[in-house]
Amino acid sequence: MTVTLADVAARARVSPATVSRVLNGNYPVAAATRERVMRAVDELDYVPNGPASSLAAATSDLVGVLVNDIADPFFGIMAGAAQGAIGETGAGRAGGEKLAVVCNTGGSPERELTYLTLLQRQRAAAVILTGGSLEDPEHLAAVTAKLTKLTDAGTRVVLCGRPPLADLTAATLAFDNRAGARRLTEHLLALGHRRIGYVAGPAGRTTTRHRLEGHREALREAGLAEGPTVHGPYDRASGYDATVELLRLAPDLTAVVAANDTVALGVCAALRERGMSIPGDVSVAGFDDLPFSVDVVPALTTVRLPLHEAGARAGRLALGAEEAPPGGLATIVAELVVRGSTGRPRA
Repeated sequence: MTVTLADVAARARVSPATVSRVLNGNYPVAAATRERVMRAVDELDYVPNGPASSLAAATSDLVGVLVNDIADPFFGIMAGAAQGAIGETGAGRAGGEKLAVVCNTGGSPERELTYLTLLQRQRAAAVILTGGSLEDPEHLAAVTAKLTKLTDAGTRVVLCGRPPLADLTAATLAFDNRAGARRLTEHLLALGHRRIGYVAGPAGRTTTRHRLEGHREALREAGLAEGPTVHGPYDRASGYDATVELLRLAPDLTAVVAANDTVALGVCAALRERGMSIPGDVSVAGFDDLPFSVDVVPALTTVRLPLHEAGARAGRLALGAEEAPPGGLATIVAELVVRGSTGRPRA
């Protein structure tokens, strides 16, 4: 059932004209009244009419691309590729182009929901969500509800780099993080490493869990106990701090697996600061194969995710320029890339 402006007015105990003034922002309204109206809007999930150009159609020319951190190459590459594909798909000047807007959530679940609400109100043509998701049942339920309302209203939803959501029909491009992490650890085991530390990403994120599970599966299959694990953000400082802690917990480590390539930079810095060579004393491995990983000295052993290709495909899916994968889900293979940062441990 569609929520009307009158429903919002009744919930907020004001007149429909007051609700209109609050939403349009074209007339002074008392702060307490404004807060009451906006609370009613959120509670009822009211979607006001968007721009006039979209009133005659189900959607506008807007495509929202949600990222955790646009400064992180992982998200920047996917968002740029998606935006490029969206621009290329347009039929020329005034001929069906879409405006791709990147929404930077900063990893905040509240901001993610806020952006989805704003895109819903603008009747976005499509929404692309990139990267892993927060594993909080309440948040997942809220996101699923928002995305369901978007799809019901005619908005295409694409999940890029995150697992599918239960009870949601959406094109999904999921990275096989678990298998990639398993292959990476198997590589270290084949070299002879038995004392391996792990710098994991933030707890409660799907990407973190899947990569850690793949690492642990490889250890378990080899009959080895898990080494120490330290969680932290996906940034260089986290890699540095976590390595200091890993060496405190297990000074005899011969290898460190990092949550991603950026974290691996911090790992390398901490090891070198302590006079340790790579891979002579400690081997280091990352994940994602970001552009700088080949320029690290020595070049970084990592797991390659086709970020640009996935982002471009997500853009095409968002515009309906490419058919959705069978069953709505495509699992993207992660490829092991062996470089100079890993080697055999010293006897």
